[in-house]
Amino acid sequence: MAKPYSALRAKMTPEARATAAEQTRMLLQEMPLQELRQARRMSQEQMAKNLHTRQSNVSRIEKRTDMYISTLRGVIKAMGGDLEIVARFPDGSVRINQFEELDEALTA
Repeated sequence: MAKPYSALRAKMTPEARATAAEQTRMLLQEMPLQELRQARRMSQEQMAKNLHTRQSNVSRIEKRTDMYISTLRGVIKAMGGDLEIVARFPDGSVRINQFEELDEALTA
């Protein structure tokens, strides 16, 4: 029989708990769109309604490895978030804003 997580966690050393917490934090910083949607507790049907499309289109979007920034921005907005594009260099990061201007022009 499976043991409850709380019982397993109680047996862990403080170091093991800290390691597990750090691994969890890192996993939550990166994930595919499908997992992000699920983490936000949204169904594909809910996403489709927010995007004014069909559930099959949401499924297709989640499977894509390449898409328009405007499509990705719409998906993120449908989940209640905002998309930022950041270029990272050894000497610092730069937020790219030209896509926001394009997005605003498309929705105006």
